[in-house]
Amino acid sequence: MNSGVIFFLVAILIVGILLFAVITATRPKQAELDKEKYQAKWLKIEHELDRADPKTYPLAILEADKLLDQALTETRVVGNTMGERLKAARGMFTSINSIWYVHKLRNQIAHEHGFAPTFQQATRSLANIKQGLKDLDAI
Repeated sequence: MNSGVIFFLVAILIVGILLFAVITATRPKQAELDKEKYQAKWLKIEHELDRADPKTYPLAILEADKLLDQALTETRVVGNTMGERLKAARGMFTSINSIWYVHKLRNQIAHEHGFAPTFQQATRSLANIKQGLKDLDAI
């Protein structure tokens, strides 16, 4: 090999390394969530769910869904709505279907007059959201 070819290959390698370094340095990093804040909010949601009071069931589901949406927003997941953010965050969760279950239940509560979730639906929803928050490293 002559020195011109070697010089050209080394120059390409250096440009490639520099390009990789610039892309890595300028790429937006996932925001680190305040675990204490999320843990406190989560414990409040869990403690307010009262088996003896069915009025707490929909509130717990709504608050849990809202907390997960806040975590997605703070981690800079793109989307204008929770649904769009969930589509964009598909690979971030252990089970995206369990998160969708809660969000669809939340939509029923918010949009279907008279819809009343059961205690089992509420506890399942909280377990799903808790896992989602763990997946996002929020709690």
